[in-house]
Amino acid sequence: MNANPPANPYTDAGVDTAAGDLAVELMKSAVGRTHGPEVLGGVGGFAGLFDASALRAYRRPLLATSTDGVGTKVAIAQALDKHDTIGQDLVGMVVDDIVVVGARPLFMTDYIACGKVVPERIADIVAGIARACAETRTALVGGETAEHPGLLGPDDYDVAGAAVGAVEADAVLGPDRVADGDVVVALGSSGLHSNGYSLVRHILAQRGLGYRDTSAELGGVVGEVLLEPTRLYTAPLLRLLSDPQLGGAVHALSHVTGGGIAANLARVLPVGSWAELDRSSWSPSPVFRVLASLGGMALTDAEGTWNLGIGMIAVVAPHAVDGIVSKLALDGIPAWVAGTVSTTARDLVGFEQGAKGVDGGAVRLVGAYAG
Repeated sequence: MNANPPANPYTDAGVDTAAGDLAVELMKSAVGRTHGPEVLGGVGGFAGLFDASALRAYRRPLLATSTDGVGTKVAIAQALDKHDTIGQDLVGMVVDDIVVVGARPLFMTDYIACGKVVPERIADIVAGIARACAETRTALVGGETAEHPGLLGPDDYDVAGAAVGAVEADAVLGPDRVADGDVVVALGSSGLHSNGYSLVRHILAQRGLGYRDTSAELGGVVGEVLLEPTRLYTAPLLRLLSDPQLGGAVHALSHVTGGGIAANLARVLPVGSWAELDRSSWSPSPVFRVLASLGGMALTDAEGTWNLGIGMIAVVAPHAVDGIVSKLALDGIPAWVAGTVSTTARDLVGFEQGAKGVDGGAVRLVGAYAG
């Protein structure tokens, strides 16, 4: 009798289902910590279940949804074999888009495609997602890890996610609330966040800098500096929006991701309005200055690619500016006045006008950055 176990054709093809099962076991506790009583069924079902009966308290609930990935920042995590922060980047890219319309996130799912399932690596990624979901009070209700041998290398992976939130129909933020004289408040970023890494990687390759090299200018190991996780704005902004004195003064929000500051702000301004943002109101952090210098660029050349120190923008009523800035500061979010919105007719040559298919307002950056 042959004592050897029967061959598994799927394993022979390069897919290790046992490793996938182990990865699920390793991530279970981290995922479970994001679950409140609204989540039913735990981890491992074909579909995540979320009790939506709380929506009955809404007069007219609207569901908000967003999906995104982290992009080529994952190449740096792979090069350093450091995977515990990429999950926060993913949550920031997805959930912070939902809060832009004033919605409270409810739940999120994730998807990881990899060449080979390394359980500990997958668990690190998902643990980062779970920590950020807990911080933003978003239930992580499901996910998928797919092994793609032959399509991806053994150490290659990509991550994506989607989330759903809810907002009262009459509380949706956006261009229709923005008025002449509203103030543009900039919220500081933690660094590059998750955009413009193709340019970053191109610059480093041109200069022969490796991710494990140490850079005195950047202040540490290159890859570790570049892996600084994305700042999460959802919880502080939701606290601000629920403030009885200040919440109603927030008219629009813009998440500064791909496309830069001007284009993203233009998307949430009404047609016919414009804003000039004063570069002298902030000083981009060293990571932007050093990378621009290495690439032989001025900071202004990167304005359509990097956030340059502004991760989120709030358009607010003038009377509430000081209170909003102070409240954000209490939550650890640096914020400052960067400009104002006007509807006065003027020549808009040189302005960014709308973006991503949105016919919005017009925005440009003026002046020189603070030193």
